[in-house]
Formats: sequence, structure tokens, C-alpha cells
Amino acid sequence: MKFDYIIVGAGFVGSVLAERIATQLNKKVIIIEKRNHIGGNSYDFYNENGILVHKYGPHIFHTRSKEVWDYLSKFTEWIIYQHHVLGLIDGKRVPIPFNLNTLYEVFPNSLASILEEKLIKNFGFNVKVPILKLREVNDADLQLLANYVYENIFLNYTIKQWGVKPEELDHTVTGRVPVYISRDNRYFQDQFQGMPKYGYTKMFEKMLNHPNIKILLNTDYKEIVDMNLETGKLKLLGQNFEGKLIYSGPIDYFFNYKHGKLPYRSIDFKFETIDMEEFQEVGTVNYPNNYSFTRITEFKHLTGQKIKKTTIVKEFSQDYDPSKNEPYYPIKNKENLNLLKLYKKEADKLDKVIFSGRLAEYQYYDMDAVVAKALKVFKEKIFK
Repeated sequence: MKFDYIIVGAGFVGSVLAERIATQLNKKVIIIEKRNHIGGNSYDFYNENGILVHKYGPHIFHTRSKEVWDYLSKFTEWIIYQHHVLGLIDGKRVPIPFNLNTLYEVFPNSLASILEEKLIKNFGFNVKVPILKLREVNDADLQLLANYVYENIFLNYTIKQWGVKPEELDHTVTGRVPVYISRDNRYFQDQFQGMPKYGYTKMFEKMLNHPNIKILLNTDYKEIVDMNLETGKLKLLGQNFEGKLIYSGPIDYFFNYKHGKLPYRSIDFKFETIDMEEFQEVGTVNYPNNYSFTRITEFKHLTGQKIKKTTIVKEFSQDYDPSKNEPYYPIKNKENLNLLKLYKKEADKLDKVIFSGRLAEYQYYDMDAVVAKALKVFKEKIFK
């Protein structure tokens, strides 16, 4: 079969673009995936006890975009699920992100009342304030609150998760851990929230079920694609290829680490099936202090399954090593972003290659943002 597009990676970016190219342009696509499955980090499967688990940690879908929700709804029904997270602080499980309900859980009512009033006065209601911004407020009471949240919730969790102190990270990372001036205990407040009824993998299977799409698993794309980085010419299986390459893998690997390796944090997932109906009261419990793991997720809360046993996963953050584990979180700081700029300059020279996705852009994306980005890339760079 003659292909019009080569896509590297069968995660959200690769799958959405393959589906759009195949159905909207009637063009032929080959997807090359180094893992033994489609779906990227969203891949899920039923374990030996019939419990639907996420191989690469919990993936809860949420979005404000009706376009993204409607698009994915073509390939799945949804279980309406709203995620709740607790954090173990001073021996108590309290709502995370830290909100007004958490305030009254950890402080005496008299002090909590004062803090609530000052938070609303300074920032408003139903507002998320990054903890590092809260620490800058010139008020003794709010400073007390900021230091408490920083020391008990933010600092140690960040060190475990990222291997560095919060001040060493880009604000786009630290801004993801706010104080939420609200009594809404949900972890996300987006309009559309849910879980694919039959799992993410089934959703991807429907997305990619098209005669114009061929999938090659267990294959490093460099085994069958030759890219001349000087001339920009492409070969597929030794034959000249005149179409385009869509690349969603690590951008530094694409350029053979020419300027050095971009650092990531990785995760070691430890799964455990327990002979009990429920292990914890919510989907995820964070452990910011005193434990080597960062959080525990119980999958049955996410899927709504009714099974006598339950499966949990503990997450242990670790350094990324390309030969041993997977890259999950780009470590965005000044040095690494400068390195990224060098790779972006290289990428800009290649007219036949589209770089898109978390690894190709060295960017942490939620799932909905990846889908939105893929749809945008299709409209602006492919569907012309």
C-alpha cells in the first residue's frame, strides 16, 4: 500500500490526526508505535480480576471544550465521573486542592474564618491562587496560611514529584497546584467530565478502525524510516517517501540528541489487587509527606465497576532514563527551555515534518489539550 502520511506514535495526537486524515481527506496513513499497544499513556486494560486499570497511572478526562468532547463522543459513550482527591495532612485526609473546606479541616474555626475573609477580600471567590503567588501577599495571617500550605502540601510533594524545589520550576508547573477559594471539592471544575464507558483503549480502537489506517506496533520508527536531517528527504522501507511525517515522539531523540538530552521525570507504578471492596473513599489520595510514593489511586472509583476485589496503584517518581523507563513530565526550567529552543530551530528547517504532542513539544498537556492541539494542527497544517 502506498501511504500519504507517516505518523510516529499512536497516542492522542497520532490517533486523532490519523482519523482526520483517513476520514476527511481519504488519504492513507501508517502509524508506527514503539510500544506493543495503541493509546499512548492513556492505554487501559482489564487485569486478571476483571478490573479496568490504567497502565500508566490514572487518566481522568475533563475539558471545557465542547468541540473536543463532541469529537471524542463519536468513539465512546461516557460514564459521568467527577474526580475527588484527598491529601494526608497531619494524619487527616483533607480535600485537595486546598480550598475553604480544607481550611476549616486544618485550622481552628476562629482562625479559619479570618483567613477565609481575607482570601476573598484579596483575591475574590471561586478563584485559584498559585501557592507561590499567595506567599507574596503582605499580610501576616495569609503568610501563615501560605507557609502552612507550602510546607505541608506543596514542598515535599513537589520535591518527590520533580526532584527539585518548587522555586526551580517554571511557573506553569507550580501554577498547577493552587489554593482554591471555593467550597467545591472536585479536583476539576470543567463543564465536561467523564470516563470512556468501555475504556480508553476501546475508544482508540474505534478511532483507528478505518481501511486507510495501518498500524505497526513494537517498532522504533527509525528502523523503517530514514530521515536526512540535512536535506529533509524521507525514505520509508528504503523507498523515497514524498508525503509528510507527523512526529509525536521526543524531539531530542528525533535529532539524535544533537544538542543533548531533554530531562524528564518518570514514574514507577506499583499495582496491587486487594481482597476488599473498597480501599479508600475517593479515587486518589495524595501523600505529600512521610511516604516514598506520591499518591494512591483506586481504579474502581473511576470506572464504577462493582467487583468484590479492588486494584490500587502507588506512584513513585524517579529520574528518566531512556533505556529503563518512560518520559512523563518535562522539567521546565530556564536551562531546559533554552535547550528546547535549539531543537525547535532544527525542527523549523524541516518542511515535511510536523512536530506535535507532549514529547515533540516538550510540553505537559492534559488529554483534552492534546486533542484540541491535534484538531488545530489538522485544520491549519494538513487540511488546506
